[in-house]
Amino acid sequence: MSSYLNVLATPGAWRFLAPALVARLPYAMLQIGILLLVQWSTGSYGAAGVAAAAAAIAQAVVGPQTGRLADRYGQPRVLLPQITVHALALGTLLALAASHGAVPLLVLTAALAGASVPQVGAMVRARWSHLLGGSGKLGTAFAVESITDELTFTLAPVLLVLLSTGYSPVVALLVALALILTGTVVFAVTRVGAPEPMPVKVRSTRGVLRLRGVAVLALGFLAMGSVFGSMQVGITSFTAELGMAALAGPIYATFSGASVVGGLLYGAIRWRVSAPARLAWGLGLLAAATSALMFAGSVLLLFGAAGLAGLVIAPVIITGYTIIERLTPAEVRTEAFTWLTGAIGLGIATGASVAGQLVDRFGPTLAFVVPPAMTGVVALLILARLRTLHPVPEPATTPLPTAHRP
Repeated sequence: MSSYLNVLATPGAWRFLAPALVARLPYAMLQIGILLLVQWSTGSYGAAGVAAAAAAIAQAVVGPQTGRLADRYGQPRVLLPQITVHALALGTLLALAASHGAVPLLVLTAALAGASVPQVGAMVRARWSHLLGGSGKLGTAFAVESITDELTFTLAPVLLVLLSTGYSPVVALLVALALILTGTVVFAVTRVGAPEPMPVKVRSTRGVLRLRGVAVLALGFLAMGSVFGSMQVGITSFTAELGMAALAGPIYATFSGASVVGGLLYGAIRWRVSAPARLAWGLGLLAAATSALMFAGSVLLLFGAAGLAGLVIAPVIITGYTIIERLTPAEVRTEAFTWLTGAIGLGIATGASVAGQLVDRFGPTLAFVVPPAMTGVVALLILARLRTLHPVPEPATTPLPTAHRP
């Protein structure tokens, strides 16, 4: 654990890590929270699904643009107005739901709430890159962030469901709003590790995606997001069909817990294999691991298959963030991180949607076809484009010839 302790002992790190953790917990609550809220308000799962998808898509599309603004103007000047808009949007959504407002208004407000979610996770990674860039500690720091993501995605749904069932979805999202508001404001005013604003040389809104290797990585992260989304649908529907719906949470917690273990082990190793090669092989291994879900005919086997898939996914995510940090210049790095974060969110929505259609038409087992299919295809794509994931070496400077004296 010494490598993790060394990273966490970075001077001033806890001053931004602690509020970032508080701000990121509601990030994992928003999509399912909107789903529960709109269903509670309208009585329609269809309307709830549309509202949750609108929030996820808006977040995936707008998030990179806020990252670009953070690179250009600095994190505090983006986060403080953004959290204000988010608080107003989410507060309006809660008021509309409590008064049983029209579905189109609920969907529109949900999209605005998703679009205005502060991209704290990407900005924490940008701070680590600024503090530790060029050192051997950065990979371990990204492992810390991936483990934090897994913990939030494990704890947040439990907290949300407890508050929703104990009180109401309105109370649950009010708690989420208080957490994200407090954490984001404290994180924004804490300047430790925050990169200085830099002039953005890539002017187009799609400019970062056009940089070498970035679009390929975004597709990889979309595939990984589809694993999360389709597994949620598959595990929920499979356990419900067996009459053991209460076991869906523990099974998914096994997946998340195994991911934490995989991330811890991965971040502690000094790798000799290049990061792009690790990404390609990791996605291939993830495709193989998730294919075991299709053959898990019992709950016990499903626990084992979920744990096997979890061990692989965090290392692949850590590798992707390590590669993007090396591929992109500092002036667009936050935007690059938000493209990957947004791709995961879009993948979750896509995976859940496709898996839901397969479950409705063919039964729960078909939901588990999505993870190996998506990750397997993207693994082949990355193998074909492996060269683009290596940074272009800077040309060596040729010294000027020295004049010879007679």
